[in-house]
Amino acid sequence: MTIDPRTVRPPAVAGTFYPAGPDDLRDSLNEALTDAVARPLDAPIPPAIIVPHAGYVYSAAIAASAYARIAPAHATIRRVVLLGPSHRVPVRGLAAPSVDAFETPLGLVAIDDAARSDAVAHRCVHVDDHAHALEHSLEVQLPFLQSLLDDVVVLPLAVGDATVEEVAEVLERCGGGSDTLVVISTDLSHYHRYDDAVALDARTAAAIVARDGDRVRDVDACGARPLRGLLRWAIDHGHAVEQIDLRNSGDTAGDRRRVVGYGAFAVA
Repeated sequence: MTIDPRTVRPPAVAGTFYPAGPDDLRDSLNEALTDAVARPLDAPIPPAIIVPHAGYVYSAAIAASAYARIAPAHATIRRVVLLGPSHRVPVRGLAAPSVDAFETPLGLVAIDDAARSDAVAHRCVHVDDHAHALEHSLEVQLPFLQSLLDDVVVLPLAVGDATVEEVAEVLERCGGGSDTLVVISTDLSHYHRYDDAVALDARTAAAIVARDGDRVRDVDACGARPLRGLLRWAIDHGHAVEQIDLRNSGDTAGDRRRVVGYGAFAVA
């Protein structure tokens, strides 16, 4: 597939959230996967995972704990539907990019044009490149996908003021199938003292495992809206949710006086 450079969304946070050099980035990913919670040998390949999106020094090992679950399916997962919050641009519903590919220091990741067309046919999804131009919640996931999967296309969707039903309907339209992985990008509590954050994040994690979206509050997870939609989708399809890892920046590389929470979960 030949991609016109004019239709590529360049990396926005390479050099800040993760290394800008390809060799350094690969080293960072390998280190994160080495530090991740080990995948049980009998663990099934999840149809969806929930991962954080902070700078790699803070959250990459937690994200890697979920990504490790998909490594055995490197040759069979061909498409990733990636949902994360829109941090910088107000979005009504969900926003898809118009470009043909996203770029990282590891190369290009092609956009699934067919899946994008299916998504945009839904009343709550529209094309908005402004929502994607500087958005880190989606970009930081791409190097993991590039390093673990053989050859995939992605459908990145920035989620704004979307209802549970809207997100679940988009996942129903675009997710599912053994060749498709859904990735929900969210951090947990923000800027509480360490002990308070541990308690808050434990409560949110329990709600996620219970698939109780009503207990996942916007103030406790920046990606609460895509997350609640995923939990509804999981209920509709009879999937359970497993907690894999739960830590915060005070456990990894941050000041314990003001921490950000991170969780890794797998839908099974």
